[in-house]
Amino acid sequence: MQPEDARWLDLALRDAAKGLGRVAPNPAVGCVIVKAGRLLARARTADGGRPHAETVALAQAGTAAQGATAYVTLEPCAHHGKTGPCCDALVASGIARVVCAMPDPDSRVAGQGIARMRAGGVQVDVGAMADQARQLNAGYLKVREHGLPFLTLKLATSLDGRIATASGESRWITGPTARQYLHLMRAQHDAVMVGAGTARADDPMLDVRLPGQWKQPLRVVASRDINLPQGRLFQSAATYPLLILHGPNVPEGRDILWKMQGADLAHCKISAGQLDPEDMLRTLADRGVTRVICEGGGHLAASLLNAGLVDELAIFTAGLALGGDGIPAIGPLGLGALAEHPRLRLSSIQTIGHDTLTLWRA
Repeated sequence: MQPEDARWLDLALRDAAKGLGRVAPNPAVGCVIVKAGRLLARARTADGGRPHAETVALAQAGTAAQGATAYVTLEPCAHHGKTGPCCDALVASGIARVVCAMPDPDSRVAGQGIARMRAGGVQVDVGAMADQARQLNAGYLKVREHGLPFLTLKLATSLDGRIATASGESRWITGPTARQYLHLMRAQHDAVMVGAGTARADDPMLDVRLPGQWKQPLRVVASRDINLPQGRLFQSAATYPLLILHGPNVPEGRDILWKMQGADLAHCKISAGQLDPEDMLRTLADRGVTRVICEGGGHLAASLLNAGLVDELAIFTAGLALGGDGIPAIGPLGLGALAEHPRLRLSSIQTIGHDTLTLWRA
C-alpha cells in the first residue's frame, strides 16, 4: 500500500457508509478516483443498489480517468445486471490502478472482477483496510456467507438493567438525544424488529423520524398468533412497509385483517413453543434484508441471544435505578453454569446526551 492509499480509501469507506440502510440487498460501496494527488470523483452505490459506485464515479471523472487510480471498498462486480460489469467499465476507462479493500464473496464475482481487471492491464492491489471494509458490509457478507442478516440487539435500560417500572411504564428511560440517535441507527438498518409484547405494550411506529428524506426500514413484528392491537402499526401498514412473522396456528381472520390493511405476512417455524429465531432471520434474509435492529422485548432478546444470533448488542444506559421489581431487559435464558452464558466483547463506549451507549460484539 502506498502512503496516500489509506487517505483515499478511508474517504471511499465513509462515502460507502452513507448507503447503509438504503442499498440492500446490495453492498454499500464507495469509489474514489484520484490522479496525481487530485480528487477527480467520489461516489457511493445509489439508493436501491443501482447504479454502482464505480459507474457513478467514472461518469464524474470522464476522460480524465485515464491513467488515474480508483479506490473501491469492495471488488468491482463481474456480472451483467441492469448495467454491465464494473470491472470492465474500469478497464475501458483507462484507469491505471485499482486499490480494492476486499474481494466480493458473491459467487458471480468472487475474484473474477479482480482477474479481469488484471487481464485488462490494470494494476490491482487488494487488502488495504480490509477489516474496516468487512465491518462496514457485515450485513451483506453475513447473508452471502451464512444466509442470515447481521443482527443488532438494542436495549434502553436503567443502571440496573431494567426496561420498565413494575407497572410497565417505560417512556422515557433514556433522554431525547439518545432517542434521536436511535432513529439514526434505524436509518442505517434495513429492518426494525420487535416482539408482540412490545407491540402491545408500547404501540410503536418503528419508523425513522429525522429531518430530511430518509428511506423507511421494513418494520417487523414477531407474533406467533398475530395477537396484536389495531394501533399505530395497523393504521400505518399501507404507508410504511410492515411484515408480521407468525406461526402455523393463527386464529381465523386475523391474518386476513392485517393483509387487507396492507401488511405482509410470513409463516415461520415453531421451536420450543415460540417462533424459531433462526428461521425468522432467514426469512428476512430471503426478502433482501441484510441488517436488522431488534428493539425488544425481553423474551425475543433472550431467544436471539440463546440462539447465538446477536452480532452486536447496543445498550443505552440512563442514570436511574428502577429496582428489582422493574421489568428486566432480557427474559429468562434457561442456562446453568456461567460458562454457558453468551459472552460478548466490548467494542465502544460513548456519551449520548445524558446517557451512555455501549456497543458489544459477538
